[in-house]
Formats: sequence, structure tokens, C-alpha cells
Amino acid sequence: MQQLSGLAMQRGASVTNVVLIIILLGIATKLTVAIVPAQIGDYQLTKVLSAQLKEANSNNETSKQFVERVNKQLSINADYDTKAEDVFTFTDKKTGQLAIYKEYAVTNNFFSNVDIVNRFEGNIEMATAE
Repeated sequence: MQQLSGLAMQRGASVTNVVLIIILLGIATKLTVAIVPAQIGDYQLTKVLSAQLKEANSNNETSKQFVERVNKQLSINADYDTKAEDVFTFTDKKTGQLAIYKEYAVTNNFFSNVDIVNRFEGNIEMATAE
């Protein structure tokens, strides 16, 4: 029989590989925990803005009434940190044809002094809201 060298007889992962896999899984988990809630929050905010825009346009409300409506809905949803004025600007202020441009950023701490910044942008128009 032929003698096999030490490398040829080795099976499985080395300690270094196991430690690297654990570190990579930890980083991936931390990234997921930092990014996913911001994405879900943006989805919910977009739904709220679209619904409120559609209702405001169907009721022929002014831009000021729309901002008040959105702030009221955000407080009902317990999103006390978000103000309508900080999240969007109007691209069309005509009564019954309101359109907005959503632009804001959410910053989450990744570790120590490293932050993850999620930027969200997009137009919400009367046709999109319907």
C-alpha cells in the first residue's frame, strides 16, 4: 500500500475556515439587521404616501391639507420621528393634481463608528397613487 501524505489524509474544514465562516455569517446577519427594517419602513411609508395622495387628489385638497393629512397618519401609525416636510417635496402643487418627490435617508449603526446609510428616492404622482 502506498503511504498518503498528511495533506491528502486531511478531511473536513480547518479551524481557520470555521472561524472565517462564523465571522462572515455574523457580518451578513448584522448587515441584514441594519438594512431590512429600513427597507420595510420605506415600503410602508410609500404605501401611506400613495394612499394619502390618492385621497387628497380625489377630495381636491391643497398641498397644506395634504401635509397635515400625512402628519396625522404618521402619528396614528406611531411614526413620531418622521415629519412629512422632511420626507418629500411637491413636484406639482395644483389642487386635485398633487404629486410629490420622496427623498430621505435612514442611518443605522453597523459597528463602532461605522454607519450604514439607506437613501430612498422616488416620485409619487397621481397616476402612481391610483
